Amino acid sequence: MIAAIVAASTAGDVLTARAMKDVGDLDDIRARSGFLGAVKAVVTSKAFLLGVFFMALGFFSLLTALSWADVSLVAPAAASLTFVTNAVAARFFLHEDVDTRRWIAAILVFAGVALLAR
Repeated sequence: MIAAIVAASTAGDVLTARAMKDVGDLDDIRARSGFLGAVKAVVTSKAFLLGVFFMALGFFSLLTALSWADVSLVAPAAASLTFVTNAVAARFFLHEDVDTRRWIAAILVFAGVALLAR
């Protein structure tokens, strides 16, 4: 179930980030089209809506996992592994520059989860 949380949360984060990069600067949109124009630009984005769907799926997966296991395992494992997968997804799907410091942090987080799971 933790894998489902991580996969859905990462997909939601990546899709939402992609949508916001595609939409552009909300301040510029708001200056041109007003507040409702900025809202419309976001909520009409298919990537944004799909991202929200995956975020909701991740949330309900978290609720299910919490009904099966202790919060002291589920919450840290899901949050930290999502940090790791977000770094990987940002690099390969969003083509972001993930620096060495973030890779080291991701490895340390992964090691911490491995210790937690034992």
